[in-house]
Amino acid sequence: MIHLRPATPDDASLIADISHETFSETFAAHNTKADMDKFFSIQFSKAQLIAEVGAPGNTFILAYAGDEPAGYLFLKENSLHNAPAIEISRLYARSAFIGKKVGKTLMEAAIDFARLQNKDWLWLGVWEHNHRAIDFYKTFGFEKFGTHDFLLGDDLQVDWEMRRKA
Repeated sequence: MIHLRPATPDDASLIADISHETFSETFAAHNTKADMDKFFSIQFSKAQLIAEVGAPGNTFILAYAGDEPAGYLFLKENSLHNAPAIEISRLYARSAFIGKKVGKTLMEAAIDFARLQNKDWLWLGVWEHNHRAIDFYKTFGFEKFGTHDFLLGDDLQVDWEMRRKA
């Protein structure tokens, strides 16, 4: 059984650890070590991740399988084409919990959160080659509506922008 709880600033170090673990597991095989190291040190530093927790407009939700941290969700107050929206900035499940409803539970929490906040849209960015994630988002009704650049180290990549009505 997966249970969720809101994260607090005291959880920032745990969130940073999960971020590094899951990002590395997902993307290290597709990127150079130099680009991954640069990304972690500049764009995804532990200090930056810690600062995000508790910042205004940011909501973090931790997922647990029993007492074990299984993943987390990072939501941002945002707009989409001038309409009120919530951005799913990160939805990360630790590899040991993939296929065990962690992602589904977190996505349902994101949808519920957007509705409770009276938002029109829920949206996210996902690497164009992350087919497992894209397929997952499509099962929840997300559709591609654009692209944006994403800099991983020195490698300029393309993310799909996907959205669904809240």
